[in-house]
Amino acid sequence: MKKILYIGNKLENKSSNLSSIHTLGRLFEGEGFTLYYASSKPNKIIRLLDMIFAFFRRAYSVNVVIIDTYSTHNFYFALIISQLCRLFRVPYIPSLNGGNLPARLKAHPVMCGMIFKNSKCNVSPSRYLKSTFEDYGFNNVIHIPNTLQIENYNLHHKTFDEPRLLWVRSFSKIYNPQLAIKVFDLIKRTFPEAKLCMVGPDSDGTLKDVKQLAKALNLDVKFTGKLTKKEWIDLSKDYNIFINTTNFDNTPVSVIEAMALGLPIVSTNVGGMPFLIDNGTSGILVQPEHVRDMTTAILSLIDNKVKRDHIIAEARLVAEQFDWKNIKKLWITTLSQDNC
Repeated sequence: MKKILYIGNKLENKSSNLSSIHTLGRLFEGEGFTLYYASSKPNKIIRLLDMIFAFFRRAYSVNVVIIDTYSTHNFYFALIISQLCRLFRVPYIPSLNGGNLPARLKAHPVMCGMIFKNSKCNVSPSRYLKSTFEDYGFNNVIHIPNTLQIENYNLHHKTFDEPRLLWVRSFSKIYNPQLAIKVFDLIKRTFPEAKLCMVGPDSDGTLKDVKQLAKALNLDVKFTGKLTKKEWIDLSKDYNIFINTTNFDNTPVSVIEAMALGLPIVSTNVGGMPFLIDNGTSGILVQPEHVRDMTTAILSLIDNKVKRDHIIAEARLVAEQFDWKNIKKLWITTLSQDNC
């Protein structure tokens, strides 16, 4: 059975959500793969050094290196580790997690070519990123969706007498959490008893700005901080609509999880979202920064039971396609081949 060195942000602190290295790595281990990880170090410089050390320690004992590749500063981690893999002839697979990677392709074509043209293959969790990479000439991209274990997500009966909104993400500028506050402000004018709960860690100081906006608008918003997956799934029973406010996105697991839980989705129409949600069928998509449009979409779910029930049912069917029993076959085939 294959041995894998998994490079990514395996952080376990208050300022970061669990990433694919946590969930996918555990699932690989469940299939009998041997996994080595780097890195869990909170300091970025030390984390990079730990990744490099792990590479030299494991390079000749593993079959492949998987590199979680993001669009922010962590992009350079992928650049450095991928070039070490090239130098020492170790097969590597970038896992394309950054929702704003298209901007990297445009701004840094040489560095992107160094990473993505020399890999065993590139794995994209969304058809959106796969298509975008192909537009830039990268034809070695395989679509393997993000995954969940559907048996862990039960549909619960919900009442829709008023909007009870749930937002789950890290507080970061690219996810535009302020939009949730602005939408909630409008919702309260129609439903004074409406609720908003925002779940997630503060990754770049944005949480302070969001709380200040809520205070300025005299809104009572529940901020939970970072929760475990089980904690926020249990919390979701008290809410009835899931909102996704981001300006950049790929195929977020939190949205797939909400679809599995029977929470109808209202999301901005960005990145990979239209590849995940069929507008009006498995969720509702609105343009980014459109406060009134998102508010109208939420109110339509409260007012129209037939539409709402149809969206919930369709979204659950979509989520079931992401079950690990289906996705693992794609990964096992990819990892087993000499060339993807």
